[in-house]
Amino acid sequence: MAVRPSTRPSVSDRRSRGVCRVWTALFLAACGLGALSVGLPAPAHAQTTLDFPPPPPARAKSAAAIERDKSGQKQMLVQANEIKYDYANNRVSAVGNVQLYYGGATIEADKVTYDQKTKRLRAEGNVRLTEEDGKITHGQVMDLADDYRDGFVDSLRVETPDRTRMAAAQAERSGGNYTVFHNGVYTACEPCKDNPQKPPLWQVKAARIVHDQGEKMIYFEDAKLEFFGQPLMYLPYFSAPDPTVKRKTGFLMPTVSTSSKYGTAVEIPYYWALAPDYDATVAPMITTKQGVLLQGEFRQRLINGAYSIRAAGIHQADPNYFKRSDGSSTPGFRDNRGSVESSGRFAINDKWAWGWDALLVSDRTFLQDYNPRLSQYRATDPLQTGMAEGKSQLYLTGRGSRSYFDARSMYYLGFSESDVQGQIPVVHPVVDYDYTVDRPIIGGELGFKFNLTSLSRSQANFDAITKTALTAGSNGGSICNTADPAAKTSANCLLRGAPGTFSRFTAETHWKRSITDGLGQVFTPFASVRADAGSMNVSNDPNIGNFVSPGQTDLVRFMPTVGLEYRFPFINVSSWGTQTVEPIAQIIVRPNETQVGKWINEDGQSLIFDDTNLFKVDKFSGYDRAEGGSRANYGIQYTAQFDKGGFVNALFGQSYSLFGQNSFAVTDSSNTGLNSGLDTRSSDYVARLAYQPNSIFTFTSRFRFDQANFGMQRMELEASASFDRWSGSVLYGDYAAQPLIGFLDRRQGILGSGQYKLDANWVILGQALYDINDKKFAQTRLGLGYIDDCLILAVNYITNYTYSGNVSNNHTVMLQLSLRTLGGTSVSQGVGGQ
Repeated sequence: MAVRPSTRPSVSDRRSRGVCRVWTALFLAACGLGALSVGLPAPAHAQTTLDFPPPPPARAKSAAAIERDKSGQKQMLVQANEIKYDYANNRVSAVGNVQLYYGGATIEADKVTYDQKTKRLRAEGNVRLTEEDGKITHGQVMDLADDYRDGFVDSLRVETPDRTRMAAAQAERSGGNYTVFHNGVYTACEPCKDNPQKPPLWQVKAARIVHDQGEKMIYFEDAKLEFFGQPLMYLPYFSAPDPTVKRKTGFLMPTVSTSSKYGTAVEIPYYWALAPDYDATVAPMITTKQGVLLQGEFRQRLINGAYSIRAAGIHQADPNYFKRSDGSSTPGFRDNRGSVESSGRFAINDKWAWGWDALLVSDRTFLQDYNPRLSQYRATDPLQTGMAEGKSQLYLTGRGSRSYFDARSMYYLGFSESDVQGQIPVVHPVVDYDYTVDRPIIGGELGFKFNLTSLSRSQANFDAITKTALTAGSNGGSICNTADPAAKTSANCLLRGAPGTFSRFTAETHWKRSITDGLGQVFTPFASVRADAGSMNVSNDPNIGNFVSPGQTDLVRFMPTVGLEYRFPFINVSSWGTQTVEPIAQIIVRPNETQVGKWINEDGQSLIFDDTNLFKVDKFSGYDRAEGGSRANYGIQYTAQFDKGGFVNALFGQSYSLFGQNSFAVTDSSNTGLNSGLDTRSSDYVARLAYQPNSIFTFTSRFRFDQANFGMQRMELEASASFDRWSGSVLYGDYAAQPLIGFLDRRQGILGSGQYKLDANWVILGQALYDINDKKFAQTRLGLGYIDDCLILAVNYITNYTYSGNVSNNHTVMLQLSLRTLGGTSVSQGVGGQ
């Protein structure tokens, strides 16, 4: 036993030390402390759009709380101003600044008395019980049995590590498992610092609150839910899991939504915690127009991973809604609709993992129309206008300290009504492997890269490249979608994807070394050798004869490359900061690209020439094209770094085809490279200007100027600011027409967003996307939200432009309400559409 008074002991204190030994012996006979294990409710499986602030770190255990004697028994540590022993009544009392440490818990009080006859412990005056898990119970009087299983507390207040609070006029504990709070109050809100007596933002008041620690549930009887001290809802009875429960069987928060497609809907989810390693959720959604949408999910965690299965389905009461006014039908025009999804991920070891994602739907717009709660494709962002595609895949991945491996097979399902499934390729596998040697080779870095791609599609995919071809087909459609092979020529159409099977294997080794001389010049020589082997079996389709040759074709090509990059930074140090002017030059020598047009281009069609790839050795985005011909890339970069923070960065440069064939001027079936700014001997100019004067403002811009007349070909301007209570951003894009690759008109648009914090908790925000060419808004949002440690309240007015059924745009009001630990819900109300 150790008695450690906080001040030098008085004479009476020293006389009491013999009695302290008796006091300790009596307490060592008692069971572990923890009589008032007051739990507070918490949601078991609720989901909210926003997150609450995290709880504070767990309270560290004191050394006194874990001390044991030599026999392994827990020791009782007592600290008090005075300890008295009443021999006549067999009572021991500790008086004045009493602190008891036992079993990881602490009792602090003005006075503690132990009655040996009744075997009860009575703590009086500013009693504070701190349990091992950090839970704190306050009271004026605590009367406990010596085994701490039964007792009562007057004027109870409880604080838990997860920042929940409870108070009651009186609490009783019985059987070691049940605690009853009379006239109890529960909240997860922090008390007002300036006025602790002020009612919290929300609280639950109940005539009786019963905590069943065995079942780990909190039951509220005759309860009222109050906001700002005013009762707004009466609940005769409800229950919730206590804070120690992460998973608990029961109903989750219901949601209400409204849509022109299914009317008003109420979703009532129920969660089953079937076992520690698996659970299930069902969430029937009852709609007024279409009937009941049934949903379910099963999840299981195994030793090395986890998997889940989700399903949703409905027998539509009114499928005619999904017919257009002209009589044509949409994918949703059917009686039965639904989806099945599954996903899993499993670790083989600490470096390797494998898994899958799977999706099966009745039609391509089911998930957008009903937005099932349990689907992984559920749109949770109010501004999410729709999903582009679903993906089923099987994959294997591995990562080492200097290597990476990824292999997967993929099947994409288009969600747009304009998608033609036969035109979307099926990826048999795509395999990538990168490895960098862990030691210098000839003073530089040596690496290897491998790629295997195999895919197939059943139907050719064409795009029009002239306005005439876009409207000259039947019913005013594209001529490239007709069955007339004579019209499908390279002058009218692009072949985005050929029908048949395509496989390619690529192997590349690359080396580079950086050398800095005494003047500060940086020389980076580099070299690489790449080999490709491909096999194509193009279907004998007369529509593609003008683009590729049908039948079996086997191809092999090589691309050796050597080059040198040169940089010479000039640095000037001034009183206000540092300036750096850096000329950059790069020369690349290699043979011409061979067999252009014979290789089907699947992964190299995306080509944007700007500052980000000015100094890339191969500017094609994928492996199906291999840039050839010798080229020089050059530019100058300026950077100013200010001592007080902030910087300016600018880059201006150009690329030049030195000799040999310019790969970007040679057409393939998709015209990749044409209209890119790289298809002339002297490329377009590219530039970047970024300015950040301080932590408040940021400005970034990118440009591409025509090399002949300096006309604007591409421009992106982005500005953002965040200061005081204001924040906002604006992005403007202006892109010239590129008809040879399918963009027939100039594209311009502006996306703006901003928010203003009315105070520490309230925020108002807005966002809009405006299509300058069509002179209309494509998306708008206006919202008002409140968030603090215990409450989230948000309302948004959203306009989304979609095309499904009879609705071309939706106006929706979305309300979100979340009470920390009790859960949350959201309500969506459609307010019209056309």
